Amino acid sequence: MNPLSTIKGTITAGVVLAIVIAIIVAVLAKTGIKFNVPSFIIWLHVLAGITWIGLLYYFNFVQTPALAAAAADQGGPGGAGISKYVAPRALLWFRWGAVFTWLTGVSYLGHVGILADAFTLGITTGNLPATYIGVGAWLGTIMLFNVWVLIWPNQKKVLGLVEATAEQIAKARRVAALASRTNTMLSIPMLMSMVSYGHGGFFLN
Repeated sequence: MNPLSTIKGTITAGVVLAIVIAIIVAVLAKTGIKFNVPSFIIWLHVLAGITWIGLLYYFNFVQTPALAAAAADQGGPGGAGISKYVAPRALLWFRWGAVFTWLTGVSYLGHVGILADAFTLGITTGNLPATYIGVGAWLGTIMLFNVWVLIWPNQKKVLGLVEATAEQIAKARRVAALASRTNTMLSIPMLMSMVSYGHGGFFLN
């Protein structure tokens, strides 16, 4: 059976391929086969983060304007199909991608011993890399809060997953949209902060 026939098979094949490549590189580099826990956690963190932020950008750059265009097109098919079949599935991956991204990020900080330093922004130690990653961690935490406290509960009303009046749905749509836009805005400095942790900031002494 072709693994590319299903998404589960595709993901499994990708994981196996990544592990095989890692082993081959280790052998060629003559470093020996030794499990690198921090690198593995970061890999999971990046995979989850791409899922989360990728869907965040999809909602803001594609789905929301597409639904607005569908609503304005009186002779068109409308956006019912997206609202019924696409949005709930996308939101499932979106919200759990957010959780897994945050958990793997915190796990990495704890494993390398800078969890407290990062969440105190390196103020007590003057650790600039911890300041960068700490800013990213706090922005990610705020974004996680927005996903579960503002976006998802209100999207359930918009999608008809919970009962709500027309007035409540209109308010829920507005709150969810603003929270999603806020997360899109925060994702830009968050990603800058995360990259700066390993590669230095935009501005160096």
